[in-house]
Amino acid sequence: MFRLKYMLFFLLSVLIFADKVEITSDAMQAEEMKKEVHFIGNVKIVQNESWIHGDRVVVYFDENNQTKRYDASGSVHFEFKKEDRFYKGSANRVTYVPLESKYILKGNAKIDDMINKRHINGEHIELDLVSGLASVAGNKKEPVKFIFETEEIK
Repeated sequence: MFRLKYMLFFLLSVLIFADKVEITSDAMQAEEMKKEVHFIGNVKIVQNESWIHGDRVVVYFDENNQTKRYDASGSVHFEFKKEDRFYKGSANRVTYVPLESKYILKGNAKIDDMINKRHINGEHIELDLVSGLASVAGNKKEPVKFIFETEEIK
């Protein structure tokens, strides 16, 4: 019980000094020595207007108790919003690195750019929300697919 109270205090103290992050799940396990918190079953992370849903999420902290990254796995769906960028998609695994505003999608990765009306499919996608740059890799069975709309010239 003491360990759970300590980890909840630890988690809450980190979240107080950053944007509000709300995580809900069916179960939670804290690994104090590894500075990890595991959320298991029907996990939902909400921060501002962005969210990630997955079967399992591990939150990693650094030595200063700052969030290093989130690893979501299972059937992961998401919406990422930041200023003038808005993306929706899914993947088997999504890693979010908050200090870099970077998302790494692996396994059947799909992203829809809702602002520019573009769609990307690939096995591995890296998306930088600061610069808007995306790097996409396919595999032998499924090549990279990029779909976009053009305006008709009259």
